[in-house]
Parts: sequence; C-alpha cells; structure tokens
Amino acid sequence: MCYTGLFKRIIPFALTFAVGLFIASFFVSIAFPGERWRSGRRAHKWSELKQLRMDNEELREKNRSLRTQNEEMRKKDWDVEPFMEDAVPPVDVEAHHPPPRRPKQPQFGTGR
Repeated sequence: MCYTGLFKRIIPFALTFAVGLFIASFFVSIAFPGERWRSGRRAHKWSELKQLRMDNEELREKNRSLRTQNEEMRKKDWDVEPFMEDAVPPVDVEAHHPPPRRPKQPQFGTGR
C-alpha cells in the first residue's frame, strides 16, 4: 500500500520522459556520438586553427606594410598648405544674426 504513492509519481514521470525523448528524436539524434563524429570534429578544429593562423599571418604582414608606409610618410617633407585649402570651408564671421528674443514676462491673474 505504501508503494502506490511512489508509483503514482514514477509512472507519469517515466511516460512524460519517454514522450519527450520520442519528440526530441525527430529533431536531434539521441544516439551516443561515435568515433566518426569525434574525428570529424577534430578535423574541423584543426582546419579552423589553420585558417586562424593564416589570417593572423596575413594581418601581421598588412600591419608591417602599413607601418612601413607610415614611416615613409613621416620621413618625407609634406607640404600641408595645398591640402588645407579645401579641408575647412570658409566661415563668414560677419553674418547677420537676428536679435535675441526677450523672455516672456509671467502674467499673474488677479485671482478672481
């Protein structure tokens, strides 16, 4: 008799778990991953690492070339005046501005 309460809790849990696994099996393989899965994962990891190394080396080379260009530009005597003419448009200082508005005076009612 004391086991009836235990069965009333275990049986619905087991059935719900089984139904959940059945539904999940449509979307995901529930089987334990085999050796093929591991080797494929290792190969993917290795190729990703190789790609990252190549990208890193490419970025280092680009960084070196940009630093070289920067040093060359510093060594040259640049004439800045021709470039500055078009850099900032002229500003008309004597432009007409309307007079400022006076703030409105608060109007107090007579209280009636």
